[in-house]
Amino acid sequence: MNAAVTADVTAAGEPVPTLERLNPQAVHLPGGVQLHHATAGAGAPLVFIHGAMGDWRAWAPQWDAFTARYRCTSYSRRYSHPNRNDMPSPDHSALIEADDLAALLDAMGTPRAILVGSSYGAFTALALAVAQPQRVAAVVAVEPAMLCYADFSEAGRAERARFRAQTIEPANAAFRRGEDALAAQLMTGGINGAASPVNQGPAYERRLQNVRAMRMLALSSDEFPLLPPQALAALPMPVLLVSGQRTPAIHAHTFANVAAAMPQAEVQRVADAGHGVARDQPAVFNALALDFLARHRAAIEARLS
Repeated sequence: MNAAVTADVTAAGEPVPTLERLNPQAVHLPGGVQLHHATAGAGAPLVFIHGAMGDWRAWAPQWDAFTARYRCTSYSRRYSHPNRNDMPSPDHSALIEADDLAALLDAMGTPRAILVGSSYGAFTALALAVAQPQRVAAVVAVEPAMLCYADFSEAGRAERARFRAQTIEPANAAFRRGEDALAAQLMTGGINGAASPVNQGPAYERRLQNVRAMRMLALSSDEFPLLPPQALAALPMPVLLVSGQRTPAIHAHTFANVAAAMPQAEVQRVADAGHGVARDQPAVFNALALDFLARHRAAIEARLS
């Protein structure tokens, strides 16, 4: 069902992105999990999966371009705004998020779909592709946050140790003290590579709305489970891997090793983009992803049938 449409301007009279004009609808999955999602467009089913600091609104720069060609759904992962899930998940990871995604597809009556994910959302997309390849027609993965793959090279191991010491451990300590805003700021700076993260404005407010999602992953006993290289190499669907040329070192090493594990995948590196390629260079990303899906249309349609 389509989400209801709201006003197309903000209180200040500024235009609201088309995606954000929709009121996301809630579905209730087995186990009491609630997921909010918005759906629009026509054509083959395509699901957007946001990263650790985002929610269903993250794909506003993609919405118009993709809904012109596909039946698109953007949803908020388990602990992201505006979901109200408070169940414990001490070993929360992309594996659990992939199970949620499969259950969402079931609830929508969608046996198979194209998946477009960024960061931890891309990790989730690949986790579902490995676990249930028959459900995935194609994957567009922007810098999947599979940080265990940094360990596959000497330079990557050193960078992951630095990232843990300078970002993960201080942020986790702040979460444990209940200083969620500080933890979110530390995580934002480490993930995006900002020396002095902005702590005001709409982007900051959205991060605070999604701080529960960051906390649940940060304090998980298994935040970055390994998807075996042989499983990634065996994925039968078309896969596009996308990275930003100015992404922070931790993501650059991780991405290089994930790409090496997937020789069958197409790889694109986008100039003047960091970890959030779809946000940093939306027109370039949209063109790359839509061209990839168009070139593999026959294979995708065969997998959807």
